Amino acid sequence: MRIAMLSVHTCPLAALGGKETGGMNVYVRELSRELGQRGLLIDIYTRQQDPDLPRIMQVWPNVRVIHLPAGPVAPYPKGEVYQHLPEFVAGIKALAEREGLTYDLLHSHYWLSAWVARELQRAWGTPILHMFHTLGKMKDAVARTPEEREVDIRSAAEGEIMAYVDHIIAATPLDKEQMVQLYGADPDKIWVIPCGVDPAMFHPIPRAEAKSHLGGPLVDCRMVLFVGRLDPVKGLDTLLEAMCNLTRRTCPELARRYCLVIVGGDAESAAEAMQSADCLEDIKKAYDLPDLVMFLGARSQEMLAYYYSAAEVCVIPSRYESFGMVALEAMACGTPVIASRVGGLMYTVQDGVTGFLVPDRNPEALADKIDLILSDPDLRNRLGAQALEATHRFTWGNIADQIIQLYRQMLPDQAAGA
Repeated sequence: MRIAMLSVHTCPLAALGGKETGGMNVYVRELSRELGQRGLLIDIYTRQQDPDLPRIMQVWPNVRVIHLPAGPVAPYPKGEVYQHLPEFVAGIKALAEREGLTYDLLHSHYWLSAWVARELQRAWGTPILHMFHTLGKMKDAVARTPEEREVDIRSAAEGEIMAYVDHIIAATPLDKEQMVQLYGADPDKIWVIPCGVDPAMFHPIPRAEAKSHLGGPLVDCRMVLFVGRLDPVKGLDTLLEAMCNLTRRTCPELARRYCLVIVGGDAESAAEAMQSADCLEDIKKAYDLPDLVMFLGARSQEMLAYYYSAAEVCVIPSRYESFGMVALEAMACGTPVIASRVGGLMYTVQDGVTGFLVPDRNPEALADKIDLILSDPDLRNRLGAQALEATHRFTWGNIADQIIQLYRQMLPDQAAGA
């Protein structure tokens, strides 16, 4: 079985934490690798952004990443990629003709890729399986400014996509419910299959060992960890306010022992985030806390396990998440999670069992739970152990089994193998 995996706007090989990289990159990469190990032939098509990368890369057995032009060969706002999709479609058709390729199924990710899939289906008649990863109407619902809203065409396009694709994957039952209620999607074509985690990469590392590996000021810091893009929807402003709140209620000596470590983003995004929390400068001066907040930028997946394991708690203060893969990764490392009571985080995090759920945009409630975990090591250890146990059903092997079952239903005359 040969699958065209479509991930137009972001390459699954890109470093995480950038403006356009995150859980979807991990999903496409890890699922494709697992399917390749099962003997399926996977071609991942993505937009060319780096002129120095080979056009075609054999990255794992049976899995290729194919970079095709769609606009400037450089990082580019995903909202503007839409106008270049015909160029991307033409590139896929040309390569398929040149290599004599035929695909049994088109597996697309994010709404831009579904547009490409429809054009290919019109040419080839190939069935489409789609995963949105996030929904435009949900992101618009939590936007605070016009600049934070999605491009105008997105929500309308998503409604059309739900009508014409053959099947849809929703990461959680709530994700499915939102598609049905907000877009009128046919519930019978939506399968609920969660995201996964790699236990070989994300597993508990003794905290002292993890801190020693990271080195520097993190060795002596009781770490509160944030991992993700520095996008307003991720709610970092709420977390920064919570850290100010927590510091005000803590004696100066204790306050100097903890820090907020932010993994992801770039210098420009970090500067914007700091401007959103005026309280930080006052707190730092009053308590002499130069390292209260540390922006570390993007880190490799291999390094993330050390950060998760070194942390007392991982905080996900998002205003919207369709699933929350960071929560799953942290939990697989035995680290409890405090997350907003929104979207897929309500499915991933069990309140009082693997961490805590708090109202979104509520820094006081968030500070309360951070304080609780930092002040009660036994609670922290119990939540961490239960978090690790809860992730065992989310291995990529289990997720791939469910995806292959869906492939077989869509292609009853095909064997789910090479």
